[in-house]
Order: sequence, then structure tokens, then C-alpha cells
Amino acid sequence: MSLFTPDRLFSRVTRIDVRFDLLDQGIDTVLLDIDNTIRRRDTAEVPVDVRQWLRLLADGGVACCLLTNNWHADVHDLADELGLPVVAKACKPVPAGYVLARRRMGAPAERAVMVGDQLLTDVLGAHLAGMRGYLVAPLVEHDLPHMALLRPFERMAVRGRMPEGSACRRTEAQAGDSGT
Repeated sequence: MSLFTPDRLFSRVTRIDVRFDLLDQGIDTVLLDIDNTIRRRDTAEVPVDVRQWLRLLADGGVACCLLTNNWHADVHDLADELGLPVVAKACKPVPAGYVLARRRMGAPAERAVMVGDQLLTDVLGAHLAGMRGYLVAPLVEHDLPHMALLRPFERMAVRGRMPEGSACRRTEAQAGDSGT
């Protein structure tokens, strides 16, 4: 598989099923991007379904560490609010941040996955660090100027692949929301 090819592609972070897509794949540690993966870039809010998914991770025994290039104090505030460790100023896709986050969580590369919305930082860096990389669609289309220039390349790299997370395999949180 190419360094630029995500191991899995999902329509939203909450479409990653804790049991099927993580635990059954031998993954017990998730390194998680922040901006536009779990927090909306336009409002800086973490949607309710994402908060529920994070609880499902913890309840399922999956460790999680936030990994971000962001260096502002708000990422530390968010980590505190969510009760998660964070590695900020990670310089993704440089592997050092990924290795630091994995070591902090006590996880070898084969049991960890990076989940993020950017192919050229999150997925590429994960692969350079010897890990799997799951790509998710950004929460919102609002992007930083440099990312807006890179998104067409990302679309080309995943052209023809349908995002996983169809309605037939909903997470427990989504099933709970529908009252079933």
C-alpha cells in the first residue's frame, strides 16, 4: 500500500465502529487529530455524536491520545475537557510526534491507528511511523488556505473509493440515538 493511501476511509469519525474497525483489527490505541476530525473548524465545537463516540472508545477499552500540529492553548483546554492526553506541536507528518504519542500510551505501532481528516499529514505520518492511518471526511468544508489547496490531491488519491460507515453498520451511539 502506498504511503498516500489510507488503510481505511470513513465518512465521519463516528462511523468507525469500536469493535469491528478497531478491536477486531487488533487496534487498542487511537491517535486522534483534532481540527476538522473531532472539532469543527468553523465553530470549534465537538459535536455531540463525537463526544458519544469518544465515550464508546473508553468503554470499549480503546486508549486515545490527541495528536495535533496545533500549538494554541485551546488544544490543551480541549484535552482537559475530554479527559484525554495530547501531543501538540506534533509537526505531522514527521514520525516523531506519532512515536511520542504511542509511547505515552504504551502501544506498539501494530496496535495503534492514526485517525484524521488529512491525507498529507495524518495518514502519511502514520505510515512513515509504521502505523495504520484511517482517513475521515472533514467535519466541515471550512479549511485553512493551505489545506484548501491540498484537498483536490486528497480527492484524487481516494478517487473511486466509497467511504465506509454505511447505515447497515451503525455504531452503538447511533443506534441509541434512534431509539432502537
